[in-house]
Amino acid sequence: MPPRGDAVKTGPVELELFRQLLVSIAEEMGVVLRRTSYSANIKERRDYSCAVYDGAGEAVAMGDHMPVHLGAMPMAVRAVRERLALGPGDAALVNDPFQGGTHLPDITAVSAVFLKDSGKPAFYLANRAHHADVGGMSPGSMPLAREIYQEGLRLPPILLVRGGRLDEYLMDLILANVRTPVERRGDLMAQLASLHRGEVRLRELVRRRGLKPLQAAMRDLRDYSDRMMRAAIADLGAGVYTFSDVLDSDGLTDTPLTVKAAVTIRGGEATVDFRGSSPQAEGPVNANLAVTTAAVLYCFRCLVRETVPFTSGMLRAIRILAPRGTVVNALPPAAMAAGNVETSQRITDTVLGALAQAAPDRIPAASSGTMNNLSFGGRDPIRGKSFAYYETLAGGMGASAAGDGWNAVHTHMTNSWNTPIEAFEQQYPVRIREYRVRRGSGGRGMHRGGSGLIRAFEFLAAAEVTLLSDRRRFPPYGLNHGSPGWLGRAVLVRAGKQRVLPAKHRFEVLPGDVLRIETPGGGGWGAPE
Repeated sequence: MPPRGDAVKTGPVELELFRQLLVSIAEEMGVVLRRTSYSANIKERRDYSCAVYDGAGEAVAMGDHMPVHLGAMPMAVRAVRERLALGPGDAALVNDPFQGGTHLPDITAVSAVFLKDSGKPAFYLANRAHHADVGGMSPGSMPLAREIYQEGLRLPPILLVRGGRLDEYLMDLILANVRTPVERRGDLMAQLASLHRGEVRLRELVRRRGLKPLQAAMRDLRDYSDRMMRAAIADLGAGVYTFSDVLDSDGLTDTPLTVKAAVTIRGGEATVDFRGSSPQAEGPVNANLAVTTAAVLYCFRCLVRETVPFTSGMLRAIRILAPRGTVVNALPPAAMAAGNVETSQRITDTVLGALAQAAPDRIPAASSGTMNNLSFGGRDPIRGKSFAYYETLAGGMGASAAGDGWNAVHTHMTNSWNTPIEAFEQQYPVRIREYRVRRGSGGRGMHRGGSGLIRAFEFLAAAEVTLLSDRRRFPPYGLNHGSPGWLGRAVLVRAGKQRVLPAKHRFEVLPGDVLRIETPGGGGWGAPE
């Protein structure tokens, strides 16, 4: 823990007050982003995250949004701070996975908050939103690519707003490279509105509470998070716990990919060593260090029983060893689309599998382990315009010592909602033919894993479709003699004939085709009675 010098410690009541105030700013930023956005992906599915940072770029508050965004976003803020000298009224964008991003559809917007008579930022604000299309070789920008260049428009840290003025030339460049420019502009402007609302609320907080007390509270919140995390780790038995799990394939070959973790617990600190994981893949399942960090942080945060401020202090006690050039820390020009959504889930399953050996009564069996990513696009003949859509589908939650897993829910690294059928059919040339729980797909045990779901899409127009999913060959594991959950599968029905599709697949559909996706169930916990 860094020394305080003569700094005054914030009292516990005041500290909790500041925590709630800062979190409320991040949450309100999210509300503004959602309500002013154009796309169903943000407005309905809520695939976004918002956070507040201090003047040094350290996270001090995060909204209750997407774990895979929140744990990775500090690296994007760091990349912006290192690359650009943000001034008053500036706002930067970045989506490059090798400069703090995760995958290209996730665009992060960052701004700095300057106070009167200050030559340097007092705070930073950031939000990250998944855009339904950022160009590339497939609609939805989640293709079966071999290189990141095929996945879409790649933005290093770059200013979209300079001194309060929108750079229309840069906006034109972005919109010229996407399939749905009106929607993209709307969502980008929503991100800027979200940053503005955060700045307004931070200025109000400084006026009401004072800058120095607020800065002291931010420091103390980070220290408190550190203490809480160290205490949670210290509750685990000292030792080295190893576990490995696999991805079905990278989508271009049939070879499974291993994620291996050795978790060393010593006192109040932990080391997570991913040596032994597969080399980076030819296909798009590669994760970068930001994604791996987000997954590890999520797993350890789940160990803290009490409500803990989600700040950068939570990582002080955790060391991550992710060899460069592996599937958990890939190097350019690796394709990255599924690393953020699929490999992040497998990293989580692996780290939790290791931690289950140290805390068997606190760790659940594997959940569905895939976000079941579906993206498609084409030309809508009725509306007379292009469309692009992206969605993740829920699955079963793993059972635990506390009880059965939940059915049809987004778990672990995703915290998104579903797209309601009414909104979906209103905006796209698709009809939902079936949407229900996949009963019995959870693993058996003393406590049963949650069931996945079934969602069937009837296409009313020709479209290009990409599936990026997993757990089609290797099921979600059970724990303590519980059975694994069922495998997922996808079936294309054309003219009454069914064809089972690979887990990762790009194909074209015709009007009248039906795509039926069945998502995996969670693993069971404990021997069945």
